[in-house]
Amino acid sequence: MRVNWNYIKMIVLLGVVVFLFAFATSRNANRNISNPKVTFIGENNLFITNETVSKLLIQNYGGVKNVPKETLVLNELENALKSNPMIKTAEVYVAVNGTLSADIEQKTPIARISTNASYYIDDEGSYMPLSENYSARVPLVTGNIEKNNLKNVHKIALKIRNDEFLKKHVFEIHQDINRRLFLKLRKCDFIVELGDEHFLDKKINNLKAFYKKNLKDKTLNNYSKVNLQFENQVICTKI
Repeated sequence: MRVNWNYIKMIVLLGVVVFLFAFATSRNANRNISNPKVTFIGENNLFITNETVSKLLIQNYGGVKNVPKETLVLNELENALKSNPMIKTAEVYVAVNGTLSADIEQKTPIARISTNASYYIDDEGSYMPLSENYSARVPLVTGNIEKNNLKNVHKIALKIRNDEFLKKHVFEIHQDINRRLFLKLRKCDFIVELGDEHFLDKKINNLKAFYKKNLKDKTLNNYSKVNLQFENQVICTKI
């Protein structure tokens, strides 16, 4: 009987491949996780530190450094990170060598509430706590502010953030008990009354035109109030 050595070689080779794959899979699955590697995306000013993120990971998985890869549930770790009010998004993954990595995007503050409570409003209109590590240079918000109703303030704060003129000149947003909005400008004694949040673009264009003309005429300090609440009018109160 003639032996088909090619057939035997194929069987042996297939067996070796299956063994090596099973061995590598088992070894990789049981490889312990190393210290977390944290990368911050976008904003360079850190409101939350590497240490804080690592601590969150450890608290929510009992010390990820000694956890086998097969028992690590990445979605749970991501949700734990995103539960932090300073974190906007989080992606957690494990490299082949066992390195646990977390890519973190922080929230972006656009205004700071300064009433009986102090906190930021982020660019999505959500609450963001103050940080011990960094203080953002954003407009203050004073007056009658409800933490669960930030729509008006968020809208004008976002407008200020995206407009070079407003970003340069506005340092305070005030909301009264009737939810009317007011602005205070640097190096100006007058208060700008916007009224409600409607027709903001038109009102801001009126403010720019008023500011430009009176800056040229050197008469900005002649007024105590600039009323823009009516869409097509600028009503000025002289000192």
